[in-house]
Amino acid sequence: MKRADLEHIIRAAAANADTDEIVVIGSQAILGTFSDPPSEVCESIEADVFPKRNPDDSILIDGAIGEGTIFHRTFGYYAHGVHSETAVLPNGAYDRLVPIRNDNTRGNTGWCLEVHDLAVSKLVAGREKDISFISAMLRHKLVDPELIGERIGMIADKEKALLAIERFNRISKAGG
Repeated sequence: MKRADLEHIIRAAAANADTDEIVVIGSQAILGTFSDPPSEVCESIEADVFPKRNPDDSILIDGAIGEGTIFHRTFGYYAHGVHSETAVLPNGAYDRLVPIRNDNTRGNTGWCLEVHDLAVSKLVAGREKDISFISAMLRHKLVDPELIGERIGMIADKEKALLAIERFNRISKAGG
């Protein structure tokens, strides 16, 4: 996915959910911080999003521009309407969101997870694709390992924090 694709999703999601603020929590939130990151970290064709004020309205987004819709078939990418509780995040993550707002979003704002909070959410999820994503972020020096460690310590669920630390240590030992 390219930054312009995410801007299109923000615009379309805002229109379908009748809002002007969309939160992006999946891997493509990286496009909020880096407008042209290495292709390795923006391979996904989906953006996990929800309306900032009414997260339950994410169902409207999923139905209109989600997987398998005309939008998806036309553009080759889509929005996955999720809930605000979908990702396990460090405390304060929603205070560190990075905005995307421009002509291509038609003045709507896409609030993207800050990259270190994004990395922590992927460490907690721990799927193979998440581990590859974190490894690529580290190899390309898109994140500060020390700050990731600090953010892991800010996860409220200490059991999940321990899992994230273990995964992060394994990835770090493997050379990112």
